[in-house]
Amino acid sequence: MTDLVRSGTSGDDVDGLRSQVAALEAALGERAAEIARAKADLEAFRIRYRRDVGFLHEELDDLERAIAEAELGEINKRLDREAQDSAAPRPHAETAPRFTSDAVRRLFRDVAKTIHPDLARDEIARDRRHTLMVEANRAYALGDEERLRWILDAWERSPEAVEGSDPDATRQRLARRIAQIEEQLDLSSGELAALKESPLWKLKTMVDAAAATGKDLVADMVRRLTRDIMAARNRLDAMLWNP
Repeated sequence: MTDLVRSGTSGDDVDGLRSQVAALEAALGERAAEIARAKADLEAFRIRYRRDVGFLHEELDDLERAIAEAELGEINKRLDREAQDSAAPRPHAETAPRFTSDAVRRLFRDVAKTIHPDLARDEIARDRRHTLMVEANRAYALGDEERLRWILDAWERSPEAVEGSDPDATRQRLARRIAQIEEQLDLSSGELAALKESPLWKLKTMVDAAAATGKDLVADMVRRLTRDIMAARNRLDAMLWNP
């Protein structure tokens, strides 16, 4: 989009671009708020589910595991295996290698010279440069040449990379900002879609739909699990009972 901005056009173009930027920024803010609400709702549901249902599932799993071991007579075998494993020498954990090829070093220097925060003209640009510099340092530590190239390219396409205060420079910055926001909107749409495709979100949707009809699926799960736990505990006690 940047390359399509024509020089010598009227000030109406700048006003139109500014209006478009404002509208897109408002849409991006609404999308960010929507994602934040969805994450908060999902976290609240996760906490409730973990508190009411998750621990019961774990207790039932432990009981069923103990029953299986008792049925198969595997308790002593498992203890023997654990004893052997504890006596065996454990391999040393390997640290992640640090790749610092000459190409990565040169590229990192180019990135640092281009986007270093000390080169910023204002606080907004400084924050943007700082964020990219943090990413660049991480990529350098991992020897990630592809990521470093992406960071450099992202900066070169950004509004902050445009020098000058003349009308053409202003239009170019606005056009780049529009492209930048549109890309962020696409990414946030993907993030929201992935969130709503998660198994926990689908379970939450089922629980909410049932609640709208007066049913409490979580309470039903708790009752069923409590009954299953009692039955499993009675069965295990009977198997281990030795008069």
